[in-house]
Amino acid sequence: QVQLRESGGGSVQTGGSLRLSCAASGSTDSINCMAWFRQYPGRKREGVASLYGGDSSTSFYDDSVKGRFTISQDIAKNTVYLQMNNLAPDDTAVYFCAAAPTYGRAQCRLWIILPPPDDDNYWGQGTQVTVSS
Repeated sequence: QVQLRESGGGSVQTGGSLRLSCAASGSTDSINCMAWFRQYPGRKREGVASLYGGDSSTSFYDDSVKGRFTISQDIAKNTVYLQMNNLAPDDTAVYFCAAAPTYGRAQCRLWIILPPPDDDNYWGQGTQVTVSS
């Protein structure tokens, strides 16, 4: 079992920055794929960024956040981060951290593009990000 706990959400103005953190505990040794998703009211969760093997060269982003968001991982601290810069009102959502213990590199990339309808990976409880104009 893996437990994920997000923190760092809050309210900022357009153009501001936030850094989300996701602390993982439990059986984390076998997990190579970590990701961030977000959910707008009344909509399904959407992929934001994923990271395979804790290596920035194998990080993947949704087009809407490329160049603004950065996913990274501190393996020693079992923590994944999402640095969000130049935030816009369209970024207002609940952000979720997720861990996929069985995903390889290709599936880690695909996860944020086409999330499976019955996703039985590990999820955090979510943290609200609000961007005001």
